[in-house]
Amino acid sequence: MNETTDKPAGKSSARKRADEIKPYRCKNLIAVIEDPRDIKNIGTVIRNVNALGVEKAYVVDPRRALPDDWQDMREKKSLSATSVSAIKWSFVKRFDSTKACLEHLQKNRFASIVTSPHVKGKKNAVLDEVDYTVYTKLAVWFGNETRGISDLAVKHSEMCVSIPMFGMIESLNLGTTSGIVLYEVTRQRREYQSRFRRRRRRGRKIDA
Repeated sequence: MNETTDKPAGKSSARKRADEIKPYRCKNLIAVIEDPRDIKNIGTVIRNVNALGVEKAYVVDPRRALPDDWQDMREKKSLSATSVSAIKWSFVKRFDSTKACLEHLQKNRFASIVTSPHVKGKKNAVLDEVDYTVYTKLAVWFGNETRGISDLAVKHSEMCVSIPMFGMIESLNLGTTSGIVLYEVTRQRREYQSRFRRRRRRGRKIDA
């Protein structure tokens, strides 16, 4: 098989895969990375976002490490390599500041929760004790690798969610944290979406 016949087959295979996973993607769910220091960590989180079926990723990027245009991001080699090309199949949007990102989310009626250890004066919850399906539109925030989540993001969040720790080490890196948190959030929301689709199908049969 020559090169010209190989290309359409590859496109067809990718399109088929996209159609297969479409019902399992979590609609109205956004992962927000706030002021990440290392572009490798951005790539890792985007890979988690894509693999777990999160609809979008937002990056608060005051240092302007990323291009504004999504297509330019897809072509950025350092980002594509660390995400194992997940950037090519994910919607990623950058913001200059936390304030700008929050305003965008609030305008579009997204609730925000932040991942952080106990924060005084804020509702705190353990990851697997929260019902993430009560929010129609949800943004899950992950903070800076060294400073954690900002006070501004915490102030505008519904709650702070923490991963229970049982070892001597009481912190995880950004890639691991995002994978654990997003797995639980998407698991719940995917199950909820599946039940909703089944109810709709039953409703159509009754109407018929």
